[in-house]
Parts: sequence; C-alpha cells; structure tokens
Amino acid sequence: MTGVRPLELLAGRGADLLVRVAGVACSDRELPRMAEKLAELVVRSARTLTFCDVYVLDDEERVLEWRGAPVALGEGEVGWVAAHGRARTHPDGRGAAIPVHGDGIVIAVVDVRSAGPCPPDDVALVTALAGLFAPVLSSCRRLRTAREREHAAERFAERAVEAQEAERSRLSREIHDGIAQRLASLGFHLSAAERALPEHHPEGLAQIMMARRLCELAAAETRAAIGGLRPPVLDDLGLSAALATLAREAGDDPGPLDVTVTVEGELEDELPDHVQTALYRIAQEAVGNSLRHASANRVDLLLEHSSDRVRLKVADDGVGFSMGDVLARGGRGRRPDSYGLRGMRERAELLGGRVAVTSRPGGGTTVEAVIPIPGRRP
Repeated sequence: MTGVRPLELLAGRGADLLVRVAGVACSDRELPRMAEKLAELVVRSARTLTFCDVYVLDDEERVLEWRGAPVALGEGEVGWVAAHGRARTHPDGRGAAIPVHGDGIVIAVVDVRSAGPCPPDDVALVTALAGLFAPVLSSCRRLRTAREREHAAERFAERAVEAQEAERSRLSREIHDGIAQRLASLGFHLSAAERALPEHHPEGLAQIMMARRLCELAAAETRAAIGGLRPPVLDDLGLSAALATLAREAGDDPGPLDVTVTVEGELEDELPDHVQTALYRIAQEAVGNSLRHASANRVDLLLEHSSDRVRLKVADDGVGFSMGDVLARGGRGRRPDSYGLRGMRERAELLGGRVAVTSRPGGGTTVEAVIPIPGRRP
C-alpha cells in the first residue's frame, strides 16, 4: 500500500465509504461523541476489524481519554504509541494501535482489533482514516478547550459575585448588630435625658432634641444601608420583585422620583443567582445615581430576556452630564458617580457582558447592560 494516498485508498473501498467519512467529518464536533463516531466508522469500513477505540489526548497532555479509564502516556500499547508517535501491532497480530498526529504532537490513538490476523490493507485503511481525521480531532480538542475555559470563567464569575455578596451580608450583619444597636441605645438615653432635664434649661433641652433628631436620621440611614447591602426580597422573590421594591423605595425617597419597571420575557426563573444579583446591583447603582446626582423626575427601567442574554436599561430625564468629565482619561472621572459607572461596567464584564452609558448635559442619562445567560447560545 506504500505510495497510495488516503483519498485514493478510501475511494478504492467504494463511494459509500467516502460518503460516510464526509458525514462523520461534518457532524457536530463535540468530544467524546466525535471519537465514538470515528470508531464506528472504522469498524464499518474495514473488512476484518471487529472492535475499535479512539483515545484522545486531554488538554493537559498527560493522559488519553476514552469511554473507559484514562490511559497515561507510556502506559500499555496505546500509551506507548502516544508517547513515541509510531504505530504498533498488537503482540497477537490481531490488531494495531495507530497514532493521530496534529498540532505537532500525537493528539489521539486509534486502537483496532480483529477476530484473526489483521490484514495489512485494513491497517492501511485505519491509518488513512487517522490522517484524514487529524484536523477534525484537533478542532474538537480546541473547541473542548474553549468550552472548558468558558465554563471556568463562568464559575470564576459566579464565585466572585458570591464572595462580594457574602461580604455585603457580613457587613450588613455587623452594622445591624453593632452601629444600629448603638444608635438605638443612644436614642433611648437621649429620651431619658430629655425627661430628666429640668424645664428651666431650655437650651439644654433644645440640644438634646437636636441630638435625638440626628440620632433618628442616622438610624434611618443605617437601616437603608443594611437593606441596600443585601435586600431580602432578591433572595425570596427574585429579580423582578427586587426591582419593583427598588422603584418603590426610590419613590418614597425625598424628591420624589417616579420609577417605572417593565419586564419582558419569561426566562427569569432560569437566570443564575449571580446574574440576578449583578443585574440588581447595576440597577441599584443607576437608579441611585439618578436620585443623587441627576435631579431627575422620572426613571424608566426595562428588564428584557431573550434566548441567550438579558438586557437591563435604565433611562432618566435628569440633567445629564458630559461623558468626558465623568469618564476622564485613565478612568479617573471628576464626578463622584464616575466610580459607580466603572463599577457597573466591571460587574457586567466579569460575567462576559457589557454596560453602555450615554448622556449629555440637559438630555438625561441611559445605562444599558447586556449580560449573556451562562450555558445558552443564540
């Protein structure tokens, strides 16, 4: 068979074999399914082969993976072929292990068996198929590596958001058990001092009353901080309810600020918790900026789900700003809300998404975040 090209060899076995080869090569390039299809093709195409396994090198290039236990490089006949890059006939003569070369290394080993002595033309056929499928298996390995990196990035993002929320929960508990309790105790003592102070000390009484009002204001701000650090409604009822609560609280704030929430799509239940948390934080920051800096009267909040991503849009009718002032060179804006805008972008980018901010003086501000849903593709 020396000097015969792979396609010529396959054509000599019939046009139906070429059709089967093309069908397998054009199928979904997912491992280990592609390796199984190649093994089935080898058995169907050869005259005497009764068994075939395709071992594929793992991403760390240390072991060969297949449907059974992995085989280390250099271990057994298959491992020897992978380590040395040369075909090897089994000692009983009933089959062979054939390397598949790709990307400068042995990326797979095709191990075949036959009931009797394996004819050279069947070995040549398997060698030809191994050569033809080398680019396909290389593509499968690269796709697997990309998918694993994507999953690793998703897991990292999930852990990062979980760590951030765990820290927020810890701070919320410490503020509740520490500062909030101290303020409550201070208010109690100020009330006692007010009752104990004689009526002929009006200046002292006025100072105590002022101190009580400051204490009540600090207690209210503390409660708001606790609720902002970790809103229970996000855990209990989900993102839509949390956004509705955020809108209601913004309307109750001195201003007032009219916030409308529109939810489109029905995939919220399938959104991972860390994606819901990130979207809520972005909405919280955007609405907070409208409340604190924009002098806005109205905010329209849109949450839109599609098959593979979720979009959050927060638009206000406030005074707007110059993008150059807020997002100045080097990321050091000259306004206090520039840190919040960068924080929103960082949250979205951590999850593989993006945040776009558009604004102009007198023209309001729009914040739009688009985050992909893990595990879903268009």
